Amino acid sequence: MNARSEAGGRLTALGTQLLEVHVWLREMLEDLQDGIDDYFDGRGLPPRDLRAHCLSFCTALTRHHTGEDGGAFPAIAEEYPELRKVLSDLRTDHNHLDWLMGNLRKLLDALPERPDPATASKVREEVEALSAVMRTHFIYEEKKLVSVLNAMDVPEWRENRPAFLLIDDEDE
Repeated sequence: MNARSEAGGRLTALGTQLLEVHVWLREMLEDLQDGIDDYFDGRGLPPRDLRAHCLSFCTALTRHHTGEDGGAFPAIAEEYPELRKVLSDLRTDHNHLDWLMGNLRKLLDALPERPDPATASKVREEVEALSAVMRTHFIYEEKKLVSVLNAMDVPEWRENRPAFLLIDDEDE
C-alpha cells in the first residue's frame, strides 16, 4: 500500500509529493546515466533504446516543469508574492534544463551502433551537466517551496493531481 492510500485515504501534503517526484526523476536520470555508461563500456543497450530512455526521462522532467510553470508557480506567487523572485529563478533553471536536454537528445540521436570513444566524452559531459543543474535546481526548489506547498490547500490539485506532481503513467 502506498502513502496516498494509507490511513483511510489520508492526503499526502503537496510539498511531500514534490519530494517524491524529485526522487523519482533523480532515479530516472541515474538509470539513464547507467545505460549510457554501459553502452560506452560495450555492454549496454543499443542506441535506439538509449534514445527511448532519454525521451522518457526528458518527457517526465518537461511535464513536471511545465506543470510548475503553468500551474504551481502562479498559485504560489498569488499566495506568497514574496517568492516571485525565487519562482522566476526556478523558471530560468527550467529553460536551462530544457536546453541541456535538447543537447543530450541530439547527441544520443547521433550515436553510432557501436560505441565510439570520441562520442563517449561528449555524451558523458552533457549528461553530467544536466545532472548537476537538475540536482542544484531540485535542492533550491525543495529548500524554498516544500514548506510552502505543504501549507497550501488547493482542492483541485487534490482531486486531480496536477502535472508537476505526477510520477509515472499510472498517475495520468
